[in-house]
Amino acid sequence: MSSTQSFIYKEPAPILDKENPFESMMQRFDIAAHLLNLEPGLYEYLKMPVRQVIVSIPIAMDNGEVKVFEGYRVIHNDILGPSKGGIRYAPDVSLDEMKALAAWMTWKCAIMSIPFGGAKGGVKCDPSKLSSLQLEKITRRYTSNLIDIFGPDRDVPAPDMNTNEQTMAWIMDTYSMHMRRTEPAVVTGKPLLLGGSLGRREATGRGCMIVTLTAMEKIGMKPKDTSVVVQGFGNVGSVSAQLLREQGCKIIGIGDISGAFYNKKGIDVDKALEWVKHNKTLAGFPGAEQIPQEELLELECDVLVPAAKEDQITQWNASKIKAKIICEGANGPTSSKADPILQEKGILVIPDILANAGGVTVSYFEWVQDRVGYFWSLDRVNSRMEQMMKAAFHSVYETAERYNVPLRIGAYILAIDKVARTLKIRGIYA
Repeated sequence: MSSTQSFIYKEPAPILDKENPFESMMQRFDIAAHLLNLEPGLYEYLKMPVRQVIVSIPIAMDNGEVKVFEGYRVIHNDILGPSKGGIRYAPDVSLDEMKALAAWMTWKCAIMSIPFGGAKGGVKCDPSKLSSLQLEKITRRYTSNLIDIFGPDRDVPAPDMNTNEQTMAWIMDTYSMHMRRTEPAVVTGKPLLLGGSLGRREATGRGCMIVTLTAMEKIGMKPKDTSVVVQGFGNVGSVSAQLLREQGCKIIGIGDISGAFYNKKGIDVDKALEWVKHNKTLAGFPGAEQIPQEELLELECDVLVPAAKEDQITQWNASKIKAKIICEGANGPTSSKADPILQEKGILVIPDILANAGGVTVSYFEWVQDRVGYFWSLDRVNSRMEQMMKAAFHSVYETAERYNVPLRIGAYILAIDKVARTLKIRGIYA
């Protein structure tokens, strides 16, 4: 996109060791905007959320004491359609984190050609210290406070860290009670009984598998000759490991919050899943040697899937990464300062806004199914997602080649250009 006005590119302010997630996102945004010669007015419009809401959530605890929690909902953009994004419960939830994650959702939906904008929400709490009743109260009060924000045509939440199908069921029920009608399309990631979609739970991990195999094909790697390390063994990491193993890859390293495990001959992922099912974590898993957590990312392997949390690959350990491909299952696992180091090493990084977009893709399918009241088979869900993931990968790859940039910047260019062009066509209402 060209402009008669010149875009002034400003060097981002230096960031300390642990990067602010919003500033980290903005560093990538700035590079892409500069290469697009994005008009200054559009730059200002797209860099900031259109709405940021902070709510107070008072609930009566199990002992009768009243405790107040803080909740957030950030809508970054709704130019392409209703805003879409998960809700996470964690003690370190912050407004800056929500802003970054909401922006990533905008770019993710644009890359996947999904008619959604980006949003994110969260409650600052520690779910491990709360009872099921307390979590239900928090969820219902949070939903009630945001009743004018949520809606199938306005803003559609989904599960994220420490939230699940049950959380979404409480949101759907609370919203439906306020609307005086059952409204399943207000959330995605629901139980099947309430209008959830087949394939939704495995969608993010399946998407990671699809783009990883597509990237491997691009650079001439064969699954049977490929070793894989997966950091994070929750929903995304465990499904990615399981599906890549089914495709013929050898999983040599896995890890979660309890520890990291390595077996050069290959880890039996099914046994690891069974172990976690009974023990909740990988702690004590007998099928591999336990190694220090920091060594997991630095193992000699062909593919690395960071599927844990933000800022796992940083300027301090990026030079020690030995993988040929990194598939970012988590949101923001690589800091912006690590990007040039990985690029210098020739590592192909499949960025988070593409790699983990399988989740929002099947969430979109669920929303569509709820709107029409007709539900698809698992084969139809998976085949349609595979088509969309492959198409998105090739679009990002071609954009990156055209601009001679890494895939991450190619993804940002593709997404920002699409949203900016849509905004220009729609115009600014004033």
